[in-house]
Formats: sequence, C-alpha cells, structure tokens
Amino acid sequence: MMKKVLLLLLLCLLGSSHAGAQPAPSVLTYDVYAGGIHAMNARLMLKEDAEKYDVRLETATIGFLKKLAPWSGTYSSNGWVLPDSARQPQLHSAASTWKGETEEKTYTFLKNGSFNSYKVTEGGQNKTPDNLDPALTPTGVKDVLSATLEAMAQLGGGKSCALNETVFDGDRNFSMIFSPIAIEQLPKSDYNIYRGPASSCTIEVKPGAGKWHKKPRGWLSLQEQGRKAGTMPTIWFARLSSQPDSPYLPVKVRVRTDYGTLFMHLTSYQASNGQKQSVNVKNAE
Repeated sequence: MMKKVLLLLLLCLLGSSHAGAQPAPSVLTYDVYAGGIHAMNARLMLKEDAEKYDVRLETATIGFLKKLAPWSGTYSSNGWVLPDSARQPQLHSAASTWKGETEEKTYTFLKNGSFNSYKVTEGGQNKTPDNLDPALTPTGVKDVLSATLEAMAQLGGGKSCALNETVFDGDRNFSMIFSPIAIEQLPKSDYNIYRGPASSCTIEVKPGAGKWHKKPRGWLSLQEQGRKAGTMPTIWFARLSSQPDSPYLPVKVRVRTDYGTLFMHLTSYQASNGQKQSVNVKNAE
C-alpha cells in the first residue's frame, strides 16, 4: 500500500503554467518523507509552449525503505495546450518496477477529448484486458499528470486552482478535485529550498466507476484519516522566479494520517534556460 500512496503523492504534485516557449525542460528535485523517514527521491522535468506540453517524473525509494520496498517508477504525459488553460493528453505512460518486475501501462487520447487506447504489459507479457468498460473512459477523461497541470495553469492565468476532472488509472476512474485554500507565507526550512508566498490547495479523490473496495484503502484511506483530523491532503504552489509570467510550481505537500505525516519538499530547481535557482530572489534573504 505504501508505494501506491507515495506514488499518488508524487503525481499529485506535478503542475506548471507558462505563457511562452521553453527551449529546454525545467528540472525539479524533491525529497519525500514518511513518518519522519526520508523514503523517496524524485526528479521532475517539465516543458511547455503555447501549443504542447511534456512532463516526466522519475522516482524511487531510497535507504532503509528501499531494502524493504525496492520500487521505482517513470511516468510521463504529453499533449495539447487548449484555450482556457485546458490540458488535453495525447499519450500517458506509467512504468513501475517492484522487486525486479516491471509493469507498464500506456494510454492514448484524441485532441477532441476522446479516449483512444489502453495497453498493459507485465514482465514483458501483454496483459491488456480484452474488453474495457466504456463507463471507465467517458469523453474528457484524463491522466493524473495532465489534470494537475491544468489546475496549475489556472493559477498562472490569474485564476484559482479550483478544478474537477475525471481520471482513469487502468482499473477504475475517479474525480480529482482541486480546491483553493489561501495564499500563505512558507517559512525557512532545513528541508525545503523555498520560502515565501505560496498558493495552497487541497486535493480530494472521489471514487467513480470500476474496481473499488467497500472500505477505503491506500490513498482513499489516508485521505479520510486526514479529513477526520481536519486537514485534507494539501499542496503549496509558488513562482520560483521573479518574472511575472513565470510558472507556478509545486514546492511542498502535506498528508496527515493516523501513522504520521507525509511531506514532500522541493530540494532543487533548474530553470528552462539552464540557470539553477533555489528560491525567488525577493524572498530569499
């Protein structure tokens, strides 16, 4: 369960908004802590222009957790930038390796919002289901990365992160709901390179069609634990450049559970022009 929870935590962090072309990807790195233990590292690459976007995440467990749960994953999405900040996926790929066995899922979409195809391979063997229930892939369905990019693009356009998208993960679909909280001042931290103003948003997952357990499991279980504690899973987004049209990027995540708090912290940022930046200069001193 833990590896799936940490994966969704990482995927929910991905967001970007940019008005102009980027000649090269922006690169961000993160450390993920689970109950105070440094559990995972992640590397995120984002590239976007006025017409297309491309995002890639590489992540793996480290240290003590790697010995207990040797897991790594690579996730990517590319697609079209449409009017009103919409992000329409064309191709989404999710490949994860657990104890030497790799599972890869590939999804394709059309520009008009229709779902096109789905393929699964496990250990090199084709495991694609013979029949996919059309109820799982209604028009407008997206992947997690594209949905999050759209919410963050809204921030870059001067709106809030408020968004409700339907996401398909291969076995089920669900509503992915972003809700704005406030603009907050993040303090200096030994774990995170950013301090300064950030827009906080909650993320809520609501089950839709497909294979769901009667009792909440994985992310849903932790989400409900946080709800009882009065705090839903929360992401903070901020501009890492003083340029007014610079993208909003994820700088921190918090998920409170009965077993402790999950945190994700930004540890480095390299802009698309190749220059390395740690924080917004105005807020760094």
